[in-house]
Amino acid sequence: MTAIYAATAAGGGPWLSPADRAARGRAARKRAPRSGHGDFEPAANRPDPVDVIEGQSATRLPDLVPIRYGRMTQSPFRFYRGAAAIMAGDLAGTQDSDLRVQLCGDAHMLNFRLLGSPERNLLFDINDFDETLPGPWEWDVKRLATSLVIAGRENGYSDAERATVVRRAVRSYREQIRRFAAMRNLDVWYARLDADRLQELAAESLRTRGRRILSETLSKARGRDSLQAFEKLTEEVGGERRFVTVPHLITPLAELMPDKERAVLEEQIRDLIERYGHTLPPDRQHLLRQYTVVDMARKVVGVGSVGTRCWVVLLLGRDGADPLILQAKEAGESVLAAHAGASEYASQGERVVAGQRLMQAASDIFLGWNRVHGIDGRERDFYLRQLRDWKAIAEPSRMEPRGMGLFAEVCGYTLARGHARSGDRIAIAAYLGRRDVFDHALVEFAEGYADLNERDHRALVDAVAAGRVAAVAA
Repeated sequence: MTAIYAATAAGGGPWLSPADRAARGRAARKRAPRSGHGDFEPAANRPDPVDVIEGQSATRLPDLVPIRYGRMTQSPFRFYRGAAAIMAGDLAGTQDSDLRVQLCGDAHMLNFRLLGSPERNLLFDINDFDETLPGPWEWDVKRLATSLVIAGRENGYSDAERATVVRRAVRSYREQIRRFAAMRNLDVWYARLDADRLQELAAESLRTRGRRILSETLSKARGRDSLQAFEKLTEEVGGERRFVTVPHLITPLAELMPDKERAVLEEQIRDLIERYGHTLPPDRQHLLRQYTVVDMARKVVGVGSVGTRCWVVLLLGRDGADPLILQAKEAGESVLAAHAGASEYASQGERVVAGQRLMQAASDIFLGWNRVHGIDGRERDFYLRQLRDWKAIAEPSRMEPRGMGLFAEVCGYTLARGHARSGDRIAIAAYLGRRDVFDHALVEFAEGYADLNERDHRALVDAVAAGRVAAVAA
């Protein structure tokens, strides 16, 4: 049998045949029995979850931290979205098969969404890579499974309904990784899930309401682009286009600081845009040079990222009706680094971009990175991409169990494809096997971790009530 190179996210491996790689996967069952993935007990010396969150806040913008806490206290699911660092520590204490891939690092269900490809196709893919890093493939699957349980609880699903949703996600991952294991490398790389296929799956699985919601979501995604953001987030002031104030979301620089400091920051952001362009392919550099920076503002993003530095930059091309809006987001060290090892990249922005390009079927044409000195003299890494490019996010509260089950399946497929591109898909497939042992174990794990997440959420709510931390509803 012809030997092939068993490339892994850990930086490569020996030359092994498919049979040898499959044997490696089956052997891993002795180290980490598949049924054992259902076992989870918090470590006796587990850190206080509020301490972990506060530790992250120490490096963030102080005036935005209360917004982060306010969002995380709203519900256990919102807390979970901001608690990747807490779960990373917990996952580090669980068993794994010692098969590494490029991890998303925060693979909860709302980080899977519709995105626009450079060819102007609407794809379903992973979106957020702030925490991406090589690590055990199980960590991403467990974070996804737990998010489905938490969302199902908030929707009032029964135990059986939640279990079905999780099993559909994990079965999809298991079956798809086996499918990818039998494919040629290039075929794995070209695999993607587009809007047409989503509609086919919906026609097969969903009732009228579910199909209608999907159609609405697809239409909404195609309308969320730079032009839509341009109309919504900017206005004409004195003949020039400027960002408007959107409470708790967009703050123009003029409202953030005095004129002298603002001028310094504006120059630094202009320099950021110019130097980040050098990380783009030559054709994209040429395209970027056709735009001129005209305004910038601070943006508050997500839940877990609130408090990190994030700027939106308005550029104009051939005329005032040719906008490009870029988002420059601070990239710190991955929450996985303390448990899975430091990144091979000196720049955390490059870490994010490299992980995104490796896992996504198609990435934003303006995706790049840079390192800058802030007005406080500190060096920080950023990654940049378009603010909106045919994006739409799922709304779990609108999902019936059948609809969430289908959503779980496409998430499982997408995660399997991302892992198959970076890790040893043949070994992972052999480890998982044909039986549903791992599927059932993940139901048990996800329910147990959802219980712990609820206790952690309550700890933060209590900390706010006691005045230990301040929270603002936003």
